[in-house]
Amino acid sequence: MAYLAAWDVRRAKVFGRCEEKTGIESFNRLVTQVMEQEPYRSARRVFWIMDNGSSHRGKACVDRLQKAYPTIVPIHLPVHASWLNQIEIYFSVLQRKVLTPNDFDSLDAVADRLTRFGERYEQTAHPFEWKFTRQDLAKLTDKLNNESAAMPRAA
Repeated sequence: MAYLAAWDVRRAKVFGRCEEKTGIESFNRLVTQVMEQEPYRSARRVFWIMDNGSSHRGKACVDRLQKAYPTIVPIHLPVHASWLNQIEIYFSVLQRKVLTPNDFDSLDAVADRLTRFGERYEQTAHPFEWKFTRQDLAKLTDKLNNESAAMPRAA
């Protein structure tokens, strides 16, 4: 069994689903689950930020998504940077609060707990309010560059 999920950062809404296995078809069903309901169905643009999982990487994925839903703007994160993807925070919460300890009697019990947790999580979740600005990033980058320049070089 595989659990797939999407996260709307502006509305603090999670879309989760259990599938028999991962793959393009499973991922497409997740996209359909989101895109065929409002406000996504009628939005001018819907940004999909994704890691580079095998079912959703590369130009073929972009073409497939945009053919099915022309308003989708696919954004692939750099390879090995899934920590930038907000859904990974949700997956981390799932791991700690739902899947540990692994004491399930069946896959149906896992699916039920995942589904119920997603529904509960939505009731308490709220949109993430970014406090780190571009100016903050510029200051941090300058500081790191200055510290790096001041470090002695190895011989």
